[in-house]
Amino acid sequence: MFPWGVLFTNVMHDKIAIFQVKFFMLHSLARFSRLILLALCVLLNAPVYANVVVVLNSGDATVSLLDQATYKEINTFSVGKEPHHLMATPDNKSLIVASATGNQLIFLDPKTGQVQRQLRGIIDPYQIGFSPDQKWFVANGLRLDRVDIYRYDGHNLDLAKRVRLAKTPSHIAFDADSTTAFVTQQGSDEVSAIDLATQQVKWTMPTGKLPAGIFMTPDNKYLLIGIMGKDYVQVIDWRAQKTVKTIRTGEGAHNFRAQGDKRYVYVSNRVSNTINVIDLQTLESVGHIAVPGGPDCMEVTEDGKTMWVTLRWIKKVAVIDLPSKKVVKVIPVGRSPHGIYFFNRAPDL
Repeated sequence: MFPWGVLFTNVMHDKIAIFQVKFFMLHSLARFSRLILLALCVLLNAPVYANVVVVLNSGDATVSLLDQATYKEINTFSVGKEPHHLMATPDNKSLIVASATGNQLIFLDPKTGQVQRQLRGIIDPYQIGFSPDQKWFVANGLRLDRVDIYRYDGHNLDLAKRVRLAKTPSHIAFDADSTTAFVTQQGSDEVSAIDLATQQVKWTMPTGKLPAGIFMTPDNKYLLIGIMGKDYVQVIDWRAQKTVKTIRTGEGAHNFRAQGDKRYVYVSNRVSNTINVIDLQTLESVGHIAVPGGPDCMEVTEDGKTMWVTLRWIKKVAVIDLPSKKVVKVIPVGRSPHGIYFFNRAPDL
């Protein structure tokens, strides 16, 4: 007798198996579709981080993120106390925020401004800088009257030495060969040259009252120093340790930002509410921009047409059209805005 029961059972098992396979395929397809839909929703609802402007509000211990295209605030978040200055790592993969009183460095994504990591135990980092050869990291301790010099291997910082200076070390510049760090000292009206290899002070010379920003000319010949207690930029032949001239700017000459063409550099004058344009070939002021509110740190777009500048006294950031030398937008931020950065920036020389 033919085993009809066995045949019927096998056929039913085959049909059930086929149904299970089809059900699994349909379930997987539906799940995959839901994942695609979810990803699209996330993308559509995510904030736009194209050309983010990072602003340090030193009085509020916060960072403001602004959209460069719309001038709108994207986000504001807390960091350590007194974030004053910032700079990108040599590989441009991180943006370092120096929290002076917080005794730490906060690493941000330079394109989005999102926090990557924190490095504690960096004491009193007011102003920071990498040497051109990327082997040295220098942090000025403004309130502790010292300069901390670290060896840098591309990721880690290894303290080489703490160098004592007279009073309130402020800003930093380097020579092109990465042999020397130059540090202004606001409290003692001096500039010192520190040998990076030995971490020894090579020389110290007097400056005008309250020296602040310091800038090495592209030809590696002169140091320009903003004399914040007066109204000029001091030009020093650093090899001869001699002042060769002064460039009249405005009261409270403070900080520098190059145009990026190796021809012009800007200096902000916090008291006179102006920014001067200095010709690096003639070492003369060739114009100025009126910027009310105590202009401080500046950043220039990579096309050289627009400047963003923090206004220290009025809790705002100004956007300047450089060809016309006019302020085109003023954006509210936090208290005492200081450092400013964006990724699509002009070169530092």
